[in-house]
Amino acid sequence: MSVGSEGVVSGIRFDLNRLHETWMEIVYPRQRDASDTVLGTWTPDSALGMALYRLWSALGVPVIAVVYPLVLCGVFLRYQTRRIDGTATRLGAVGVVLLSVLVWGSLAALARYEPGSIDLVSGGFTAVAVAGGVATVSAALAVTFRRVGGRGTTVALAYPFAMTAIFLPPVVAALYSTAVASVVIPASDSLSRWFLYEVLTVVGVADFFIENFERQGFAYVVIWLAISFPVGWLLGLLVTLADLVRPTE
Repeated sequence: MSVGSEGVVSGIRFDLNRLHETWMEIVYPRQRDASDTVLGTWTPDSALGMALYRLWSALGVPVIAVVYPLVLCGVFLRYQTRRIDGTATRLGAVGVVLLSVLVWGSLAALARYEPGSIDLVSGGFTAVAVAGGVATVSAALAVTFRRVGGRGTTVALAYPFAMTAIFLPPVVAALYSTAVASVVIPASDSLSRWFLYEVLTVVGVADFFIENFERQGFAYVVIWLAISFPVGWLLGLLVTLADLVRPTE
């Protein structure tokens, strides 16, 4: 086995052990990182207690088998988000806003003075300008909540607004541009139908949305805004899980 392979195997073994210790600590005290301490890992002192202890340990195996791929996904996402976060930290909230204004302002100028250079056949300038405004505000909020809050605020608000900065601009642009709408609206319809009949029907609230909401105009903005927050929360939780199992320090 090569040195690199040994490093990978050691890393996986460490992760699995850390996950199992965390699972054990849900019920039992002094489990995580306790083996090398003076007191050592806590274990029951009765036969029944030890049997229950081993049963809980065995129940953790299938749970860890499901959770560990999510940990690896979180590690990958953490690496990507830390790179973006490092750039945002160096720029600061004001720098992020100025950069976004520069990028989207340039695109808006192209749409206004060189309409042939951007594939927007109707309302190009307005579409790019409004989409840029949404992206700029969302990015500024993401950076602000990341800096002023702790982990809870970062997961609850910073990640969702970062996703909003990515998801919402094309949808907003679609309200003003037939070219963008021809791509974004069908995709939004397909996604909303899947969510309506595969998710909301299961929980019994699909009829309410069918009777009270129509998929047109501003409704598409609401759809993607509603998508941005759960996706942001999911990404934030995966990164948090990675931090729990494999701390960067």
